[in-house]
Amino acid sequence: MSADDVTSPLHAGYEDRFRDHPETTILTFRAHGFVGADGICKVESGKPRTEVGVHPILGGDGKSACASDMLLEALVGCAGVTLGQMATAMDIDLRKAAIRAEGDLEVRGLPGMSEQIPRGLQNIRLHFDVESDATEEQLPVLVRLTERYCIVSRTLNPSAAITFSSLKPGRRAESA
Repeated sequence: MSADDVTSPLHAGYEDRFRDHPETTILTFRAHGFVGADGICKVESGKPRTEVGVHPILGGDGKSACASDMLLEALVGCAGVTLGQMATAMDIDLRKAAIRAEGDLEVRGLPGMSEQIPRGLQNIRLHFDVESDATEEQLPVLVRLTERYCIVSRTLNPSAAITFSSLKPGRRAESA
């Protein structure tokens, strides 16, 4: 059996619903956090981080985080810490910063739905509300440096190459 022979369980359960109600197919995910004077970013979430599940629009119960939640939260956390580091490097007294991230997901792009619609979060937006002694000229530089050095942002844009592999328990990987 090849991967092409398997269809997603999402396709059968939701194809009619999304065709009949296309307005329900675009979700905007949000994450936010705060950076204090100590440079630590506190990402706020109302969901436990120990469990990851399916988003409620696809049948999840809404109690666990979904992958899109976690991705945006990682971006907020990394950007927050990086903002704090760059403020220190620029001798800016960063009193507080609020960070918001949003990203849009077209549900019909999920596996088994439509090959023509992009998969994954699109149009990710990151916004900073900064309380500091930064001048009007320094603030855009601070944000550009944060963008340049944020590891999660650099991983997402341009996209990082990801390799998937598998191994049965108890077996050793063989060198190619």
